Amino acid sequence: MPAFTSYDGTELTFDASGDGPPVVCLPGGPMQDCAYLGDLGGLSAHRRLIMADPRGTGGSAIPADPASYRCDRLVDDVEALREHLGLDRMDLLAHSAGTNLAVLYAQRHPERVGRLALITPSVFALGIEIAPEVRRATALLRKDEAWFPEAFAALEAIVAGKGDADAFRAIAPFWYGRWDEAARAHREAEDAHRNHEAAARFSDGAFAPDATRAALAGLASPVLVLAGELDLNSPAPAMAEVAALFPHAELIVQEGAGHFPWLDDPERFAAETEAFLARPAR
Repeated sequence: MPAFTSYDGTELTFDASGDGPPVVCLPGGPMQDCAYLGDLGGLSAHRRLIMADPRGTGGSAIPADPASYRCDRLVDDVEALREHLGLDRMDLLAHSAGTNLAVLYAQRHPERVGRLALITPSVFALGIEIAPEVRRATALLRKDEAWFPEAFAALEAIVAGKGDADAFRAIAPFWYGRWDEAARAHREAEDAHRNHEAAARFSDGAFAPDATRAALAGLASPVLVLAGELDLNSPAPAMAEVAALFPHAELIVQEGAGHFPWLDDPERFAAETEAFLARPAR
């Protein structure tokens, strides 16, 4: 895999595949390598996907200073990647927890962001609260599925503050639009691609939501917020709140999709995302 050296001497890797203008992709997890993104439902047919492995994941080296796993400090890794690629401005696509990093990068380097695609975004950096009743209402959309009773009972335990590791495993079907063999395999592979020590440090003192929201209110870049209709982690009503924070944002709710919309309907995901990335500038 191609590699570059970041600000502190840590060697980081990225994968590059596909044809067309580049888009830099930041994975979620947090602190999961980019393998689970695949080719983003075929988006690689339209774009050259620059898939970044965060420090300490995939082929990227473990840093000397574990505090550098903090999300706000990872911004400097993204900037080092931009410089390595020789891009004056870059389109950014981020998924889930990786969207925290994307918005912090946009806050610090707004002039370097072309278009910003936030896929089923996390809300920690933005300070948005997701009410338990919103998650319950989203979960109830799946009430006719065979796995629902066990998964919903586990969700209720988690909401009540009584969830254990078994409960978090039991709610896994809620993350996918279809709880089929492919979804199970995707879920099973997750732990092997995630740096749990890094994930534990990711949010530690990294976020100042009021300052971030104020900065993003002046962001000139076009923004896409793509939500999954069935996504328990990032429910559509909260994603509407995310979109409202940006002056030039559009919200797309992908029908029948969970937290990984490129798995649930690859063609629609790739078409919607490419349409946004290809749209002429204002």
